[in-house]
Amino acid sequence: MRKYYTRACNFYHGSDATKLIKLNKALPLNGKKDIAFDNIEIFSREKKGVKVNLIHLKKINKLSKNIRKVIKKDLKNITSKRKNFLKNINFRNPTIMGILNLTPDSFSDGGKFNSNSKAFKHISQMINAGAKIVDVGGESTRPGSKTIDPKMEWKRVEYVISKFKKKYKKTCLSIDTRKSDLMIKSVRCGVDLINDVSGFNYDSNALFKLRNYNISKVLHHMQGTPNTMQKKPKYKNVLLDIYDFFERGISNISNDKIILDPGIGFGKTLKHNLTLISKISLFHSLGFPILVGTSRKRFINQISGEYDSKDRTGGTLASVLYLLSQGVQIFRVHNVREVKQGIMVYEKINEK
Repeated sequence: MRKYYTRACNFYHGSDATKLIKLNKALPLNGKKDIAFDNIEIFSREKKGVKVNLIHLKKINKLSKNIRKVIKKDLKNITSKRKNFLKNINFRNPTIMGILNLTPDSFSDGGKFNSNSKAFKHISQMINAGAKIVDVGGESTRPGSKTIDPKMEWKRVEYVISKFKKKYKKTCLSIDTRKSDLMIKSVRCGVDLINDVSGFNYDSNALFKLRNYNISKVLHHMQGTPNTMQKKPKYKNVLLDIYDFFERGISNISNDKIILDPGIGFGKTLKHNLTLISKISLFHSLGFPILVGTSRKRFINQISGEYDSKDRTGGTLASVLYLLSQGVQIFRVHNVREVKQGIMVYEKINEK
């Protein structure tokens, strides 16, 4: 566990960012010229809790040697360009991951796409609406859901996984599963990305079995299991605890094709979720692309109350655009077209 953590903050966008970078008054985020920052927030783990210090980049050299060494290493990761290791995905641009739940009991769309024809129709609609990644899942991981047999899970996804690449060669295919047998079968069918909500902790054999496959992985955080995760989740400090989880997880993965997902709603209270979203830029110092799934999540209802809606499109889009302003690269969503439209308008406004 490290003592000091670095969060880039006070962001500039569009032409303002480009100008400040040229004048050496700000640093580029992830090597991009259209988003820059000139302040950092330093988190220090102390005996009495976490201390936070906001400073301008110009004051880094006034810090003690030990802190300065950590900060400069973190800044190298924060400012470096992300490697494009996913097929047809450029991490310089926002990427939409469309959700396909082939389950009868997912919290939002369970049972809607369970026939093969409905599934492929929905895939085509999501791709045409702007999805560059399609995430296919056969087991619900909503709060309170229970683990299903791997054979049943594979039966639900097999047809789509095995036929996908024949129809959509240029689209990135992701499998949402916690089970190593499904991971291996999916990789052999051409899957590009493994998205395990347990952070490869549910199946102890998963990373061992995948060691000979140069496959990309989402390192996702979840406290507990889907059945228990929302039963009074607790952290010493949710932001730094998940950062530590990511550091440990990265060290256990055999390649550097890693995407980080803090797992909004997976073992978190409303306060935890809002802390993670508002301070999401901390995770840039780990040096990997960030994926966030806020689509239709319960925290939107907890905030909006009587103004809640079935699809929660407004709350989803609001969170996506905030996360985009903080440099997040990938957004896992249900309503692809609406989110794509929102991102396009946001980016046009930021061009200035």
